Amino acid sequence: MGPGVVWFPQAQQSQENQNRHAEPSFPTKEKNPKGSSGARSELLAPGSIGSRSSKTFKPKKNIPEGSHQYELLKHAEATLGSGNLRMAVMLPEGEDLNEWVAVNTVDFFNQINMLYGTITDFCTEESCPVMSAGPKYEYHWADGTNIKKPIKCSAPKYIDYLMTWVQDQLDDETLFPSKIGVPFPKNFMSVAKTILKRLFRVYAHIYHQHFDPVIQLQEEAHLNTSFKHFIFFVQEFNLIDRRELAPLQELIEKLTSKDR
Repeated sequence: MGPGVVWFPQAQQSQENQNRHAEPSFPTKEKNPKGSSGARSELLAPGSIGSRSSKTFKPKKNIPEGSHQYELLKHAEATLGSGNLRMAVMLPEGEDLNEWVAVNTVDFFNQINMLYGTITDFCTEESCPVMSAGPKYEYHWADGTNIKKPIKCSAPKYIDYLMTWVQDQLDDETLFPSKIGVPFPKNFMSVAKTILKRLFRVYAHIYHQHFDPVIQLQEEAHLNTSFKHFIFFVQEFNLIDRRELAPLQELIEKLTSKDR
């Protein structure tokens, strides 16, 4: 596991973790990705996610219209509309891998930003005093700059730190250049992997700690489609270590088994 991740062996759970409910069984109903509107447009269309769909946790990160990255995003949306997620995540012929990863990383940030924004009323200092993904996994925050030593904090605080940190990386033109001809830095892929690893933790927290309100808001199909897209993408380019995915391994196998 990466830095800042605390794993509790089943036989040595803290009293706090023992008091939590058992790990949930996640239904794997997905939003039908076929049809004229396509999976991505259904997933992110205003008004499509619950009653508070316009609420985002952080401001949406926009890719400038007319840029090559914007054209790549449109290509991604079009291929997602075909219903074949495995094919949709593949690197388009002749395109730069760094640019493809950059565009999709921004897109996943926006998706998770929207999904978490719909359940913030349920994720509070009282309900989630630690950032966890089920009884065995707890995350402590450190960004290596402002907070160098991992700190234990509530889930909403952790996710605020995390999303603010991701936003800062995406806004940094030296890391995520948006202008044609500006090269990506040598450490780009390493940064992108860290971003995606941390974004996964938000999915894991939502699934383990807030799946009941997700069902109440009728968002489970959207959440599953978004997460499946995310997993196919990181698997395609080997962007997250398998050990980091352990909190949702059973769900990942359910969602991806029929597409192998």
